[in-house]
Amino acid sequence: MTPTSPAQDPRAEVAAPAHAAAEPVRWLDDQEQLSWRAFLRGYYLLMEALDRDLAEFGLRMSEWEILILLSEAPQQRQRMSALADLVVQSRSRLTHAAKRLEAAGVVQRSPVRGDGRGVELALTAAGQELVTRIAPSHVHDVRRRLVDLMSAQEMETLGVVMRRVILANRTSEAQGQDAFE
Repeated sequence: MTPTSPAQDPRAEVAAPAHAAAEPVRWLDDQEQLSWRAFLRGYYLLMEALDRDLAEFGLRMSEWEILILLSEAPQQRQRMSALADLVVQSRSRLTHAAKRLEAAGVVQRSPVRGDGRGVELALTAAGQELVTRIAPSHVHDVRRRLVDLMSAQEMETLGVVMRRVILANRTSEAQGQDAFE
């Protein structure tokens, strides 16, 4: 898997990014490559499976995450910009998801009280009922698709590693902050 020379690897002709220009390329060794691919495939398969599980309720995982965060927020409302940071979505993508959820009657968008510039998203009574109804099924799915496949120590290690990934890659202090609380 690891190229033995640049001539054997078509990637060798690609210019390195500016931040890596002074460093030689550190190709992934065989085990690193397998682990990287396992992470990618596992992550995408897990998210697709959870999306399929939520589809019976008319939701996507990205929408479910928004509903859960609102259900946990004070007064079940959150400023859209803060919510975008928590779910690590662009404001545009969050706005589209909020419109879908609002059309379904489970959230309501409104100006932030006392601040004419901001918009907040609030969970409606129908949204809270939906969260209450779906949560047991979703927790069951998360357990069978991820948590129960690992020991408690492996799950803790996964959390430690992913918190390092969050710290190394986030673009604002708020991104992924709920993974540290």
